[in-house]
Amino acid sequence: MRKIVFFLLVPFVFACGPRDFEPPESVIAILDKAGDNREELEKVIKHYKESGEVLKEEAAYFLIGNMEDHGYLDYVLLDSIGKKVDFDVLSFKDYEALLDGWDQIEEKRGEIHFKVDTLITDFENINADYLIQNIDLAFEAWEGYPWAKHLSFDQFCEYVLPYRSSNEPMEEWRSFFMDELSWVVDSIIDKSDPVEAACFVNDYIKSWFRFDPRYYEHPTDQGLAEILQNKMGRCEDMTNLAIYAMRSLAIPVMSDFTPYWAKTGNNHAWNAILNKNDSVIIFMGGEANPGHYELHHQLAKVYRKTFSEYKWSLGVKMEEWEIAPPYLGKKSIKDVTDQYVPTKSVYIDISRGSPDSTNFVYLCVFNSGEWKAIDYTRFKGAEAKFSKVGMNVAFLPAFYHNHKIIPAGDALILSDSGKVVIKKPDFNNSITIEINATTYRVTKQSTDFIAENKLITGKKYTLFYWDDEWIKAGNKEVMGEVLLFDNIPSNTFYWLIAEDSREEERIFTINEEGKQVWW
Repeated sequence: MRKIVFFLLVPFVFACGPRDFEPPESVIAILDKAGDNREELEKVIKHYKESGEVLKEEAAYFLIGNMEDHGYLDYVLLDSIGKKVDFDVLSFKDYEALLDGWDQIEEKRGEIHFKVDTLITDFENINADYLIQNIDLAFEAWEGYPWAKHLSFDQFCEYVLPYRSSNEPMEEWRSFFMDELSWVVDSIIDKSDPVEAACFVNDYIKSWFRFDPRYYEHPTDQGLAEILQNKMGRCEDMTNLAIYAMRSLAIPVMSDFTPYWAKTGNNHAWNAILNKNDSVIIFMGGEANPGHYELHHQLAKVYRKTFSEYKWSLGVKMEEWEIAPPYLGKKSIKDVTDQYVPTKSVYIDISRGSPDSTNFVYLCVFNSGEWKAIDYTRFKGAEAKFSKVGMNVAFLPAFYHNHKIIPAGDALILSDSGKVVIKKPDFNNSITIEINATTYRVTKQSTDFIAENKLITGKKYTLFYWDDEWIKAGNKEVMGEVLLFDNIPSNTFYWLIAEDSREEERIFTINEEGKQVWW
């Protein structure tokens, strides 16, 4: 994710000979960083200069100039003392068995977690022949398919030309799908309609690929070879597969994502297609076609993956020494929340004082047992402004220091009317809480759902309330249909955790009628 490079549209013609034209500064910067691979990148530039193919030369500049933030991430699973853990997701019969296996490992070896082991950067490793083939095939599709005629050069560069979708292994997928899907152009009725073409391609994907939640714990995004072998994956794999297949036919598609759902566990990525009128229609690769897909959970933030750097992204704004929370530090993501839900700009008090060398404050949602950052802003003094924030959501303003979330202010609710409601425990007005349910997470298709769960007789539950951290209010065994907790501070968030649960229950408030309201 780098600074977006915009090119002037030039006529779709070939020049008569090489141009006397220096590459853009962004390209020169990448060449200087490429080390031994500089020669490969220069071969690409030289190839198109000598061929006189002006637009292809500009396309090469777009890819090379925005290459810094792209590469293949290889992860390793480590235990609490940093030793490698062998873990094959396909060795378990289903997701529940996988989670049980994960828990068994943690009982013996402490908390286990994935850590980046190797970053294979594109600019240091990409091959000239690979890049030239990618550019030539992308142009062949743009020129050859009628549904791509409406695309501007900038749109082509962003939504057709890129050779990768995320941090998957770099593989050649264009020629495979151009051959595999050559029948599509003869199958559709309106050959100028990219949405109809996308539906045919997605129906093809649905015929052999399926979502499998075990891949939540797969250490990398899959490349095409692994996808073709296993024919299943998580939502990122589904969006990547749709991008490979559709961009090979110059169908302009992209991937949008929420770092974390606001009122359930996990996160999610899905696809979107650029229609003839430049409107965007969402869908889910391998699951649901454009016009037949809905997001069923509360969104607080949505970002769009780009290949080019986005100048307002956190990754561009941060200093090299700064560390961002997961998902937010990329340079090639763009905030598109207001394209999905009504939003509000909010001013939040952060008078707690910031850790040393902290330039940003974050907005967090509660997700899978933790407050997790989904938005960021610079702050000045004791106030921070967050823009384009989804409403009817519980938030915590926080700093991110030493890889930890540190409260920067009071937890709050941004109501569906856009009002900020501070939730600060009131110890002078304690209440009795009557609880008759908790929640549990259910995985369906490519995303997760929260189901309300009545309390189980004989099971023990622990109640917590939020006061800059989760404070234990007591634990009780269910003897009837409800649990009663006395002398609990009012006006805050509560969290009821069942014995032996994975702590994915939702937080709640108590309304004026004394009922639980889930967040």
